[in-house]
Amino acid sequence: MSPEIEPVASGFVARHADRTHAAALGPDGDEVVLFSEEALEGFEAASGYWRKGVSREALDWLVLVRTVGAFGGEPCLILDVSEENGEESLHIAYTGHSGMKAEALGYWMVDHGAYEVVVPRDEVFSIRIERVPVPLSPSGSEP
Repeated sequence: MSPEIEPVASGFVARHADRTHAAALGPDGDEVVLFSEEALEGFEAASGYWRKGVSREALDWLVLVRTVGAFGGEPCLILDVSEENGEESLHIAYTGHSGMKAEALGYWMVDHGAYEVVVPRDEVFSIRIERVPVPLSPSGSEP
């Protein structure tokens, strides 16, 4: 893995009013909640941060940012990084399509069809950060 790429937690990022914010999808299909670490106009204080609900259509863009890689030749999502006794480990989730392959690689089932494992960092290859565009219209009718 390149030293410039650090695994990050998955999450949404949005551009609104010339600023980039951490974001979350709102309770209905059209709403997005924007987060800020500083007080901004229109944002409400909420336990050490500020938040503002806007419609998706009010955004310049919305993306899902996630760190992915490959373990045992199969795709994975990097959930967390830990260090024990000077050794870095990655907590990963299987994103392939075969539960049998996941189990053969040592993943454990955490829910129906969901598999996770913790492995040494040097066993995960092709680590990269993906930006997956999310349609601004909730119907998904955008190209």
